[in-house]
Amino acid sequence: MSGRGGNDFDGKAFAAGLSTAPGVYRMYAADDSLLYVGKAGALRKRVASYFSNAPKSPRTLAMLAQVARMDVTVTRSEGEALLLENQLIKSLSPRYNVSLRDDKSYPYVLLTDQEWPRIAFHRGPRAVPGRYFGPYPGAGAVRETLNLMQKLFKIRNCEDSVFRNRSRPCLQYQIGRCSAPCVGLVSAEEYAESVRRAGLFLDGRSDELSRQLTAAMERASAELDFEQAARLRDLITSIRTVQARQFVDGQAADLDVLACAMQGSTACVLLLAFRDGRNLGTRTFFPRTNGEDSAAEVLGAFVSQYYAEQLPPREIVLDREIPDAQLIENALSAAAARKVQLKWNVRSERAGYLDLARRNAEIALVTEVSSRGAQTARSQALQELLDLPEPAQRIECFDISHTMGEATVASCVVFDAAGPVRAQYRRFNIAGIEPGDDYAAMHQAIERRFRRAVEENGVLPDVLLIDGGAGQLAQARGVLADLGVEGVKLVGVAKGAERRAGHETLLLDDGRELRPGAASPALQLIQQVRDEAHRFAITGHRGKRQKARTTSRLEDIPGIGPRRRASLLKHFGGLAGLKAAGAEEIARVEGINAALAERIYANLHGLPPPIAGNE
Repeated sequence: MSGRGGNDFDGKAFAAGLSTAPGVYRMYAADDSLLYVGKAGALRKRVASYFSNAPKSPRTLAMLAQVARMDVTVTRSEGEALLLENQLIKSLSPRYNVSLRDDKSYPYVLLTDQEWPRIAFHRGPRAVPGRYFGPYPGAGAVRETLNLMQKLFKIRNCEDSVFRNRSRPCLQYQIGRCSAPCVGLVSAEEYAESVRRAGLFLDGRSDELSRQLTAAMERASAELDFEQAARLRDLITSIRTVQARQFVDGQAADLDVLACAMQGSTACVLLLAFRDGRNLGTRTFFPRTNGEDSAAEVLGAFVSQYYAEQLPPREIVLDREIPDAQLIENALSAAAARKVQLKWNVRSERAGYLDLARRNAEIALVTEVSSRGAQTARSQALQELLDLPEPAQRIECFDISHTMGEATVASCVVFDAAGPVRAQYRRFNIAGIEPGDDYAAMHQAIERRFRRAVEENGVLPDVLLIDGGAGQLAQARGVLADLGVEGVKLVGVAKGAERRAGHETLLLDDGRELRPGAASPALQLIQQVRDEAHRFAITGHRGKRQKARTTSRLEDIPGIGPRRRASLLKHFGGLAGLKAAGAEEIARVEGINAALAERIYANLHGLPPPIAGNE
């Protein structure tokens, strides 16, 4: 449903025509830009509240003064409304919404969906089939959990390429942390049961797991299978030891503790997580407030957006009451298919954890504000140094990396007013140039980046930094001129005498040379961006060089051509799997006989070549 108007938009009349169903509403300005997205348990009541005579914050009044039209979408449930609101905020970035920054780096525990599942640390898109447990506040909590899982349930953690090619148990089996499914020392049924039990434990259902294990132990004892009964008894003891060591408030807790601290327009939300009574540590978030100055509003937006994508725990303890608490609680409960409680008046241990979260949020906020203040000062100094009309909102820097002309890689890093924007970093594999020709490499990288921007009407930087001297700068200048790109401040960053930091010379496009000195905040910002570009280029170059050397390592073995090399790497899933295989496994690859397999094994392990035989 849509309502239109100009500055005389009649919000009361629009609200009167809405249903009482749950849904999402959107407010638009006269230029059709999206101002705000909100959810509602009852659309008519929620939208009408904006246009009532009740007191409102200056920010809300400023937003309502711009509303020219509104749209609503009716949903089947409050849970659907919560999910749709989150999707629209992420995809459309409304001007007045508090927005949780998109972060794909949450760490998870992954239990793969395979014949012989493996348990592993996972970060990034959830593309691998399997069950994901988390997210965890940090990598340390994931590794601690993995360590516990291997001790209790002996599930493999090795890569598939290694698992497929084992001929004898590895060290993990020897120290009692794996049941060695790779060589058949555990049956498929027994291994699957271990995986199921691990899933229960990771789900926070250790009490249920203990009851099942106790029943299984009693059955094994009744059937006179005392060895199995003893194993189950030891497992129950281990699980109860973990529970006894990590109790919260007298019971195994499954909860998150959230505290919000604000200073001006900067907000910090700190998350302290417990799963099955285990303290998983803390994680800090800095949402974009877009002018919102109420900590309760920021915290409410965080809860809505964060738990719309992550499975909520049974209990979420907040340091203050949030708007629409009942609506959010109902929506989260529906999405999780179990009761989820929001609490803010707590006592005993939970009050202590809340105090801990508050203090850590305030400390993190002070650190962030100080860091942002320094970044703002540097940005303003750069504006003055380069005579920019306003502080640069986007800085890009290009760097070239190679070793004696080998595996040339160009990097492009991006900084905005808040610092690095790593999701927009790019690498360019440089081809078709003379080895070591940095000018041609820079020309190719700049041309590829800006030609695409011109063709697709993409975003352009305010400042373009080139790591190099006049030659590299001339290449960039020529590319921008050929493509008709204007409005980009071009700066070459030439290394100082003896390559000493702080002695860099800045080469401007108008022919001027600047030497700001080590104390210059502007140069410190340029150094930060340049060093990040160098690090990113070196990382990509090393990976490319290693890949090339891996390939050439097989090429150096007599009798290994492109077809056999491809067969070997495909069969073993890469060089790591091939190196882990014995000569007998290598000989099973099509086209590889025993003598050649011995030669491959010797070459990969630095052994003397075997005596040549018939192949």
